[in-house]
Amino acid sequence: MERFIGKYWPVFVLPTLASFAIGFLAPFAMGLYLSFCDFTTISDAVFTGLDNYVRAFSDASGAFLHSLWYTALFALLSTVVINVFGLGVALLLNRRLPGRDLYRTVLFLPNLIGGIVLGWLWQVIFNGLLNPYGVTVVTGEWYGFWGLMLIMLWQQAGYMMIIYLSGIATIPEELGEAAGIDGASPWQTFWHVTLPMLRPSVTICTFLTLTNGFKLFDQNLALTGGMPSGRSELLALNIYNTFYGRAGWEGAGQAKAVVFCAIVVGIALLQLRLTRRGEVEA
Repeated sequence: MERFIGKYWPVFVLPTLASFAIGFLAPFAMGLYLSFCDFTTISDAVFTGLDNYVRAFSDASGAFLHSLWYTALFALLSTVVINVFGLGVALLLNRRLPGRDLYRTVLFLPNLIGGIVLGWLWQVIFNGLLNPYGVTVVTGEWYGFWGLMLIMLWQQAGYMMIIYLSGIATIPEELGEAAGIDGASPWQTFWHVTLPMLRPSVTICTFLTLTNGFKLFDQNLALTGGMPSGRSELLALNIYNTFYGRAGWEGAGQAKAVVFCAIVVGIALLQLRLTRRGEVEA
């Protein structure tokens, strides 16, 4: 069998490579090229150099730069909040509690709900709570910001909880028992034993929540639609509105998408490098 696979490996590899090239590499290369062009369709693209990037960053409304820092702040805070809550719940539900499996299931279920449905559902809830005070979720950008934060926490914390529970299950019980015998408090045991052993889970959960925070689109579209006046637009929604909502700005929208991709990839690689370094040290 090994000899057969070694001889005919191209038969198994080429379909996957072809699918990757057609489904990812070719569109990515075309998108990168179009970011340097003025176009409405692919067939009428005219190369214009860096004009689209200049337009993207020098937009008179300042919407792109606002969305950039607004998204960075959202991704940073959501990463911290979701992981702290997910880890805390995982530690709690790792104990032998009555109905433990039911609690785990209930906390995980929001992850199965689609983003558009989730955003619309919470919009109704938030507006119902805020209307008595004369405001709605789109009254100001920070209403939308904290609304999205609660949605992301509700949707993703259960998923991160499952990953942390899997990591906790791999920690030998003898380590905690030995720390207790040596006089370590529960907090010291968590900080010096449990958390270092959870570094791989922390790496995975941090990567997922950080990239999800930057890429968030559907919940943002359904909850606020960028209102008021685009002030609650995250980067993905700003790019969508630029490309499809502003005539003649297709090239600038594509340039924003390339910048967005570079930011997400760069931050993700940096985060993986830093957290994996911690795994080695642990």
